Amino acid sequence: MAINWIGMGTLYKRETWRFLKVWNQTLVAPMITTLIFLAILTLAMGGGTRTVHGMPFTQFIAPGLIMMAMVQNSFANTSSSFMIAKLQGVIIDWLTPPLSSIELTAGFALGGITRGLMVGVTVSIAMAVFTSLGVHSILAVIVFAILSCSMLALLGIATGIFGNTPDQVSAITNFFITPLSFLSGTFYSIQDLPPLFQHISHVNPFFYMIDGFRFALTGYSDGDPVTGVLVLLGCNIGLWTLTRAMFAKGWRLKS
Repeated sequence: MAINWIGMGTLYKRETWRFLKVWNQTLVAPMITTLIFLAILTLAMGGGTRTVHGMPFTQFIAPGLIMMAMVQNSFANTSSSFMIAKLQGVIIDWLTPPLSSIELTAGFALGGITRGLMVGVTVSIAMAVFTSLGVHSILAVIVFAILSCSMLALLGIATGIFGNTPDQVSAITNFFITPLSFLSGTFYSIQDLPPLFQHISHVNPFFYMIDGFRFALTGYSDGDPVTGVLVLLGCNIGLWTLTRAMFAKGWRLKS
């Protein structure tokens, strides 16, 4: 099947330009929010002198904070795009051009991935001023960053198609994404949890995002990075299949 590269590229440019036009809200705001998180946690939990498995506390939580900012913005980019189009009644404009379900899924997902990666770069640069950030494996940084942003961008597409009101989209954020993010080992090592809760943490796909990215930057991980890559790959394949099927059927898009 021939790919409509021009159409898919145009969709990608639209999604990218949409958040670049308000860069102060989409790139600067997450950076400031993440730095506030770092400051509060450092002051409230004695992060200046506290260590986690021999690592300074700020250095331990920094990768998790960066990853949280990346995936939350990847999700926000795709889900908000659909919600705005539905509220404005222009979503039919996406279905009229000669774009297949694959091209639509790829165009929107790449826009979300781009925003997530750009947020990751800006947050990392700002955070490096206040804590020591290194790179243990550049390949792992790239793999976990792309897989994580892709997963949340695809989830944002599915959520945007499913939700007909902003409240429905907010429900996914408030009751699914935010809790899983905070319970993924961002602020603590799951090795310090009771065995039952360690097993529960390994069911959380967000754990593999945080843990893998922490391994990429520091070399420390609570789980197996290879297992994390496989889990994230599986989630991406599942979500890709789901979102492509939604586009193909026009579910909640054509009605």
